[in-house]
Amino acid sequence: MGVGEAAGGKMKAKVTMYCTEVCPYCVRAEKLLNSRGVTEIEKIRVDLHPARKVEMIEKTGRRTVPQIFIMDYHVGGFDDLSALDRAGKLNSLLEQE
Repeated sequence: MGVGEAAGGKMKAKVTMYCTEVCPYCVRAEKLLNSRGVTEIEKIRVDLHPARKVEMIEKTGRRTVPQIFIMDYHVGGFDDLSALDRAGKLNSLLEQE
């Protein structure tokens, strides 16, 4: 089973995260997503691919990582992700197909 499957508590929504190798907030975001059933995250390493950082800035208007997308919805960074979770709205986003 992989992305797009809900069996066994796995979430359906595709999650993409712009990140760097050494980023504590990226690690925290991944752990939070994993705890909510996300088993696969498409990680775009902006430290290895500068053009992808430019892409991230153009898409989000932000320069910091992580920048997290659930499907086509721009969640934002770790603080935004955590706030969504605390508000009880993260799981419904993750259940999208």
